[in-house]
Amino acid sequence: MGSGCGPRYFESMKLKNKLKSDLEDALFQCRHSFISAAIFSLFINLLMLVPVVYMLQLYDRVIPSGSMSTLLMLTLITMFLFATMGGLEWVRSQILVKVSTRIECLLNERLFGIAFKQSLYSGGQKASSQALDDLTSLRQFMTGNGLFAFFDAPWIPIYIAVMFLFHPWVGLMAIITACILTLVAIVNEKVTSGALAEANGVAMNNRARLNKNLVNAEVIESMGMLASMRTRWQTENHKVLQLQSRASSNAALLAAISKVLRIASQSLILGLGAYLAIEREISPGSMIAGSILLGRALAPIDQMIAGWKGFIAARGQYARLNDLLSKIPADKDRMSLPAPTGVIRAEAAVVAPPGAKAAVLKNINFTIGSGSTVGVIGPSGAGKSTLARALLGIWPAASGKIRLDGADVFTWDREELGPYIGYLPQDVELFEGSISENIARFGEIDAAKVVAASQAADVHEMILRLPEGYDTVIGAAGGTLSGGQRQRIGLARALYGEPVLVVLDEPNSNLDDVGEAALAKAIVGLKEKQVTVIVVTHRTNILGAMDYLMVLKEGQLVAFDTRDKVLAQLAQAQQPAPAPQQVRPAAPVVSAVVD
Repeated sequence: MGSGCGPRYFESMKLKNKLKSDLEDALFQCRHSFISAAIFSLFINLLMLVPVVYMLQLYDRVIPSGSMSTLLMLTLITMFLFATMGGLEWVRSQILVKVSTRIECLLNERLFGIAFKQSLYSGGQKASSQALDDLTSLRQFMTGNGLFAFFDAPWIPIYIAVMFLFHPWVGLMAIITACILTLVAIVNEKVTSGALAEANGVAMNNRARLNKNLVNAEVIESMGMLASMRTRWQTENHKVLQLQSRASSNAALLAAISKVLRIASQSLILGLGAYLAIEREISPGSMIAGSILLGRALAPIDQMIAGWKGFIAARGQYARLNDLLSKIPADKDRMSLPAPTGVIRAEAAVVAPPGAKAAVLKNINFTIGSGSTVGVIGPSGAGKSTLARALLGIWPAASGKIRLDGADVFTWDREELGPYIGYLPQDVELFEGSISENIARFGEIDAAKVVAASQAADVHEMILRLPEGYDTVIGAAGGTLSGGQRQRIGLARALYGEPVLVVLDEPNSNLDDVGEAALAKAIVGLKEKQVTVIVVTHRTNILGAMDYLMVLKEGQLVAFDTRDKVLAQLAQAQQPAPAPQQVRPAAPVVSAVVD
């Protein structure tokens, strides 16, 4: 027989640690703080016996002896112990405040990344900060009185054991009362948890829907949809209110029952103590002390019942966070790769939007050399924007590979790859901040590079005409900037620094003739710098700046060659077929009927 601490033991321990979610691991890292809080709870609950001891001494020693000095010393000692207990309570609360803060610090970056990934892979459909809200609410619960009740609850048997020292009947009454209140707590859990969980789920969905409606406020207002949207929101909100009201009503009833039982039991134990004192089985001091001790023993149960709603919410938040962190593992640390040169290769790539069952791009194969300019054209729904996202590594290939300089682009470290990539999406999003911050991608602002990118996008003069120039603060929607201005600032952001791959998705959708000329000039400048440029477009004006054209149709690559060859193929395909040779029909046979 081995000692149990051999290699297999350590391997099994490593496996167990790997199977922990990040939330469980964070709690495990904070275990020493929880142990410290439990130790402080030990001394706090021991000091909770001070009022009982003080009462016993007053009735059994001070009053019979009439000693004022004894009364003074007992009172001073009791006040000192109360002050000590208050200090321990404060230290315990500070421990839980610090541990809750540490847990949030350990997890907030991870949950921020998860929220970002959910939005990224769903095309913004699952954009939500719910995970971060859950973490904040869980932290607040850990610093509240509800958690203290769970630290104090293990001491209930000790208080009851002390009551048995007074008299068996006193201890027995305490057990009966504690069992009844525990039963009330269990009933409270059964009648409220389901309704509250359902209410929280409906409320989260309704809030997410409302946030999306607020983003599209202009569309709702312009087409008179507000009343319909409000009615829909109110219907779901009314459902939430009904569920919460039902749960709160049940919880309030049970809390009232619990309070009545606790107060009644404290009075009844006084009556029992009086009876036992009359029978000379206990002292009058024990009668009063028993009532005080019973109240202290039942306080954690009563506190848990009163705060059950918060506990249920915290339990749901913990379950959601634990499930989320288990389903979406943390990104692995990857070895740094050499700076890319912009060579792109697709190898039998099949790409589908995350969560979709049907592939949008099917068995795509091509190679794009460094410094090439490629226009991607095709009808709506052909997969052009999907290709752009796949080339950037935003969406992974379901099968096959899309490689940048030989490495799977989806596996590149995004922070290392980002400075070498320029991207202008169809819907240009500018972020809250100054124009210079937006162009510099909210990193350290290099004024020379910001101006160079703006000049390359031919937007420098326009920015200088703004009230604060490059320091003009804009909102997330671009403030007072027009669609074309936002698009050109977005282009400057894509050109910032020294990108080796620039992907432009419908870059001229909001541009006028001057803007299109500036865009063409920017592409020429990129070609001179040997930057690989991919332009997805429906408009043909920009195709003159392209070296190659790629044609997509129904997710298939139907043509990829030099611009002139592809345009010639398309022109030939669009020529009308020769009219069929007309054949004169034979003369009809006419029959006459003569009467």
